[in-house]
Amino acid sequence: MSYPVSVIVPVYKVEKYIERCARSLLEQTFPGIEYIFANDCTPDQSMQVLERVALEYPHRLKDIRYVSHPRNEGLPTARNSGMSLATGDYIFHCDSDDWVDKDMIEKMYLATRENNADIVYTDWYLSYRRNERYMPQPELKTPAGCLKAILDGSMKYNVWNKLIKRKVYIDNQVFFPDGLSMGEDMTIIRLFCHAEKVVYLGKAFYHYMQTNTNAYTKVLSDLHLSQIHRNADLVVTNLYKLYGTKSLEKEIHFFRLNVKLPLLISSQKKMYETWLQWFPESNRYIKQNTSFPFRIRCIQYAAIKGHYWLIRLHYYGIVRFVYGIIYR
Repeated sequence: MSYPVSVIVPVYKVEKYIERCARSLLEQTFPGIEYIFANDCTPDQSMQVLERVALEYPHRLKDIRYVSHPRNEGLPTARNSGMSLATGDYIFHCDSDDWVDKDMIEKMYLATRENNADIVYTDWYLSYRRNERYMPQPELKTPAGCLKAILDGSMKYNVWNKLIKRKVYIDNQVFFPDGLSMGEDMTIIRLFCHAEKVVYLGKAFYHYMQTNTNAYTKVLSDLHLSQIHRNADLVVTNLYKLYGTKSLEKEIHFFRLNVKLPLLISSQKKMYETWLQWFPESNRYIKQNTSFPFRIRCIQYAAIKGHYWLIRLHYYGIVRFVYGIIYR
């Protein structure tokens, strides 16, 4: 049996969050969904909670599949395990500590059918404990336009606000990078390279949580930094292979600046020094990227000049105080 849509959910250390995630997916208004939950050897009670919740939706039980890893292999491998079982015409990836609006799949799938689209992308919510920020995306008409927007940072390459035709993955052998968990969603860039038709749906359905400290993307270590760098290198190598070294030269430098920007959203001198070491040849493109807000350009130039006090001021004044205290 094949389905219109396969929803793939990696599961690891999310026992506090998986119930809300699962309910939001199992209560979707769209009937033709295949659910694939990839247990990445989670050490907690996540799977027990998930299976208990699933029993409350008997009409969905026939549509649910589980795959289990004998050892923890990381987020990209969990996504790939789900992909290997998927039969849906379209793929949706959902992180297990997030949740979605109940009409999400129906609205996104309808947009694909009305426009014969390879990719539908939407706005999304950045969700804190008490508040949410609405995160709009630019309305773009072509895959090439989306690709350039992703590279300059004005459009996000998040995996979870996009419904993507499975054929685009399979025909172009696009899979997530096993062993490279941090930055693995850069894989989405490759899919835009191969898409023929994209559609923007100007509504937010996905709630991306900022409170789970156990999630894959919340801890930054030397290993994770090396994974981010490696994933960025893989993207650039692929772009050079597809487009040559000149046609996207400026946009690739923008991409590298965006990849290393989170290193300056920190109070640690080590992160600032790492920013200086990564892709120094791209620093001369800071001024050219108009997608950077003025304050972001300031902290980048501060890093070049070694004015780390200014970067810390931005971190404690904006990141920690405004977003960490006032907004939350």
